[in-house]
Amino acid sequence: MNGRRTSGTSVRSLPLHLVLVVVGALMAVPVLYAALSGFKSTDELSANPVGLPRSWVTSNYTDILRSGSFWRLVGNSTLIAVATTVLVVAVSALAAFSFARFAFRGREVLFTVFTMGLMFPFAVAALPLFLLLRSMNLLDNPLGVILPQAAFGLPMTIIILRGFFREIPGELEEAATLDGCGPFAFFWRILLPMARPALGTVSVLAVVTSWNNFFLPLLVFNDSTWWTIPVGVQQFQGQYATDYARVFAYLVLAMVPALAFYSVAERQLVGGLTAGATKG
Repeated sequence: MNGRRTSGTSVRSLPLHLVLVVVGALMAVPVLYAALSGFKSTDELSANPVGLPRSWVTSNYTDILRSGSFWRLVGNSTLIAVATTVLVVAVSALAAFSFARFAFRGREVLFTVFTMGLMFPFAVAALPLFLLLRSMNLLDNPLGVILPQAAFGLPMTIIILRGFFREIPGELEEAATLDGCGPFAFFWRILLPMARPALGTVSVLAVVTSWNNFFLPLLVFNDSTWWTIPVGVQQFQGQYATDYARVFAYLVLAMVPALAFYSVAERQLVGGLTAGATKG
């Protein structure tokens, strides 16, 4: 019986496995193609775009890695991503705690205003945001990217954390109050440690969103000193428009930090989503 049941389950899950293989191939093949193309010369890439490199040209990668401008871009992206994440998670955690654990007049209306931020595209705010940042002397300043990124990240982060905070039993808060814990002490000592999976999830999402942001750094930074990785990729493509192999190498190296971060944070991200789904 168990053997038949296992066989039937495997047959039913076969289409799902096929879909996963196809999706994985669609995601992995372009990255693999770009990585291999970076080891070719431009002439070989034009003559042999699909096959393996005949002579592995490692200089495409090593020249970029020896370039100080590349590491400056990585440092700028890291600084902005970390600062944005710390700001958005700290503010969102406090706001979500207020929305989840306190009853006050207009709470749901105010929360609805925050959720409406999800429907507000950044492109619509580009011109007024540029004028506002210019009036505040935040152009060519990392705060000109960090603050707007944090503001646009608040709605999603608050929604995720509020749902998690609301699932914490009220009896736990009552017991903490009887032990002498005030609201902030309960938030800091009890709620935040329990919400670590959700905090990890929103932190990963904030870092990835900041790292991939192209339009806002392009809008704010005229000085190349503060360019981030996406802006650097665009500028590098313009500079080496005919050297396709070198451009592929640059694209691959620009992806490596994000892929490395995701590989380290994947368990935290999946764990947070699983915990949220279980509580929901």
